[in-house]
Amino acid sequence: MSWIGVLTIVGIFAIAALVWFYFRQHSMDQLSAIENRRKPDAKIIERADYVEGMQHIPVVLSVTDSAIFYENVDLQAQLDLARIDEVEYADELMTGAAVAAHGRVLRLRSHGHTIEFVVPRGSAEKWSTVLPVHRMGEPGTVHSE
Repeated sequence: MSWIGVLTIVGIFAIAALVWFYFRQHSMDQLSAIENRRKPDAKIIERADYVEGMQHIPVVLSVTDSAIFYENVDLQAQLDLARIDEVEYADELMTGAAVAAHGRVLRLRSHGHTIEFVVPRGSAEKWSTVLPVHRMGEPGTVHSE
């Protein structure tokens, strides 16, 4: 292979790395914009991973007086607090995958549907004060700070 071919291959890899870095950085900037938009109304706001099957999707997770929001550039979702039947915190996902090394699982159940988030380990205690653990039929209240 000639040196022109080698330079071409190296150039293609360099361009691919720069494009990947740009989109990753742009995604983080967009999450910061979502955080800033939610900050005035949120009791707690945190970056987390929304777990859908085997995918971990970065989102901004926030709680207001009436709802929990999980958002990123492609996903704007909310769950009314009144519709949450159960709240759990765990070290494993429903699939059995351990997350203890980098966080804790915040598991919400609403009318038979389970939603899981991986929150940073240090903030799991803050989340448990705002969204206390409770089972269906037990009172679960959101605490104001």
